[in-house]
Amino acid sequence: MNINQLGVAIALSGLALLTGCGSLLPKPAAPPTLYSLDDVTTVAAAPPAASAPTLIISTPRAAAGFDTRHIVYQRQAHQLDYFAQSQWADTPSQMLAPMLLRALERGGAFRAVLAAPAAAAGDFRLDTELLRLQQDFATTPSQVRLTLRAVLVNTATRRAVAAREFDLSLPAPSEDAYGGVWAANRAAQQLLGELAAFCAQAVRAMPSP
Repeated sequence: MNINQLGVAIALSGLALLTGCGSLLPKPAAPPTLYSLDDVTTVAAAPPAASAPTLIISTPRAAAGFDTRHIVYQRQAHQLDYFAQSQWADTPSQMLAPMLLRALERGGAFRAVLAAPAAAAGDFRLDTELLRLQQDFATTPSQVRLTLRAVLVNTATRRAVAAREFDLSLPAPSEDAYGGVWAANRAAQQLLGELAAFCAQAVRAMPSP
C-alpha cells in the first residue's frame, strides 16, 4: 500500500469512527407541547349606560411558584411539581389579562374597559393576583384548582371599594397535562364570569356622586 492509499484508508476509518460515535450520542430532547388559556365565550357584550364609569385593569400578578410557564401539579400537600413535556405558551397570569378585559366588557357595567398602562384615566382600577392554578392528583379524578384575588379600587379616593378571593375547582377529564389544561380553561371562563358580576354589583351598589 502506497502513501496515498494509506491516507485514504485512514480517512475512511476516521469517518466510520465518527459515524459510529454519532449514533451513540443522545438525541436532543423533543420540544415541550405548548398549551394556552383561551376566551371561547360567544356571548355578546351588554351595552353600557352612557353614565357608566370607566375601568382600568392592572396587569395581573402571580403568587410565588405560579409566575411560570410550567404547568403545575400536586400529588401531596405543600409540594409543587411541573410537567416535563408540557408548558403554557405564556405565564397564566399574562394569558388571563386579555380574558379579564373581555369578561368585564361583556358585563356591561363599565363604559370602557382598558388595560394598564392606559392614557385615559379610569374611575376604577381592578387589581388581581393569581394565587393558584394547579392540577391536584390527590383525588380521582384529578381536580384543577384556580384561585384569584381581586380588589376594585376607586381611583379618585385610592380606596378599595370591594375585594374578594375567587376559588374554583373542576374535575379534569383525563389524568394528564391536557386534561388539566382543558379543566383550567373551563375554570377560567366560569371564574371570570363571576368576577365580572362581582365588579358590576360593587359599582352599582355605590351611591351616586
